[in-house]
Amino acid sequence: MSRRRKKSIILQNKCVACGCCLKVCPKGAISIPNGIYAIVDNEKCIGCGLCERACPASIIRMGEIS
Repeated sequence: MSRRRKKSIILQNKCVACGCCLKVCPKGAISIPNGIYAIVDNEKCIGCGLCERACPASIIRMGEIS
């Protein structure tokens, strides 16, 4: 049986790279390479949901991964 945990999922095609999520992530799991869109490092993400609440465009969701 696989163990699941929540992580941040960013709708990259709608991200404007404002950096709000980046500023609130306590583990530094979010980056904005080349200033294009935010990405999440699944190994660092603890699923706290702070980025989801900080996103002004509401394009970050918490989802389950294996």
